[in-house]
Amino acid sequence: MSFPWAEEYKPKHPAMQWLDQRLPLPRLVYGAIGAGYPVPRNLNYFWNFGVLAGAALAIQIITGIVLAMHYAANAGVAFDSVESIMRDVNAGWFLRYAHANGASMFFIVVYVHIFRGLYYGSYKPPREMVWMLGVVIFLLMMATAFMGYVLPWGQMSFWGAQVITGFFSAIPVVGENIRIWLLGGYAPDQAALNRFFSLHYLLPFVIAGVIILHIWALHIPGSNNPTGVEVKGPQDTVPFHPYYTAKDGVGVGVFLLVFALLLFFAPNYLGHPDNYIEANPLSTPAHIVPEWYFWPFYAILRSFTADFILPAKLWGVLAMFGSILLLFFLPWLDKSPVRSSNFRPVYRVFFWILVVDVLVLGYVGGSEATPVYLMLGQITSGYYFAHFLIILPIVSALERTRPLPNSITEAVLQGKSGSRMSETAVDGNVAPAE
Repeated sequence: MSFPWAEEYKPKHPAMQWLDQRLPLPRLVYGAIGAGYPVPRNLNYFWNFGVLAGAALAIQIITGIVLAMHYAANAGVAFDSVESIMRDVNAGWFLRYAHANGASMFFIVVYVHIFRGLYYGSYKPPREMVWMLGVVIFLLMMATAFMGYVLPWGQMSFWGAQVITGFFSAIPVVGENIRIWLLGGYAPDQAALNRFFSLHYLLPFVIAGVIILHIWALHIPGSNNPTGVEVKGPQDTVPFHPYYTAKDGVGVGVFLLVFALLLFFAPNYLGHPDNYIEANPLSTPAHIVPEWYFWPFYAILRSFTADFILPAKLWGVLAMFGSILLLFFLPWLDKSPVRSSNFRPVYRVFFWILVVDVLVLGYVGGSEATPVYLMLGQITSGYYFAHFLIILPIVSALERTRPLPNSITEAVLQGKSGSRMSETAVDGNVAPAE
């Protein structure tokens, strides 16, 4: 803990004293999410999304464990076992829809969490490790979600696996061998389904382990805040509990309400109707698309249509993976000493252009590959890479930033620490300064 004024854990009950001496688990929890963890006093509701991501992961693990008790990872009966879960298992429809839509909710909150980090500069020193572990979590999420999408063994599941794994064959020399290794054969079949099921079951627990490292890394420098100004003393912080446990509780309540509306009133809205047709290797769907949360990357993947030194297919694969791996280097691409976009007027404009660019990429990725959409995808893909590799370094070097407040407390008392993303002030969110 890097805050010397943090309240020390002192158990009063004899049983808790006995436990603390032999297994200091309560002390660990107290220092992680209790009154022993001081947090900047000006955090807004965009800081709720880390907790919401944890809640979404918990929902996925719990529903996934129960679903695994009834699912059959066999190419001959996998589709029927999913239908049996929906129709014959008590509350099976609820578990299956909660798991499928829970994945979408998980990606929604993680995308907001990522863009909040981009807006407020949470990737800057000394929080580079927090950011990079977050990118690792995102990659693990994508792998888990892709393999989970294959398990229902519907038309889109089968052909999605066929197309996505087929892109690995574009890698020179070893590509085809990697594809065969991934599938356990030459096409998605029993071996692929077994592999994907076992990894889909395992990876959420790996994600949970990396999240523990993510939180551990966060607790060393402490949380960033909307001003980007570091904590200078106890007057800049409040205990995590009860101030932010209450605030996070409100966020979790809203999250569960939105989740319930999606689950009970539009459970198939984010899915694809072709996945309710059993997989048929002899019938190719007219329009093969992955799940919606992969659409921006799918648009980048298929933006390369002509060979140039390397095959277009390989360029697409490199660009798709590069678009994510690029985030690892973000702390060194952005040289500006100012973190928050609230004090970076030029960067703030380009940030919102990036948000629009990613949304357009998502729209293009979910659309048919017509010439118009391919051209739009190429333009938006080009801007995506230009933002991080060209625009960001230039802006960070030349931008004239606004003056920073001397401290978090000064910003709170002057009402200047609000989130420009939500256009709301944070006065009254936490206790006033002593």
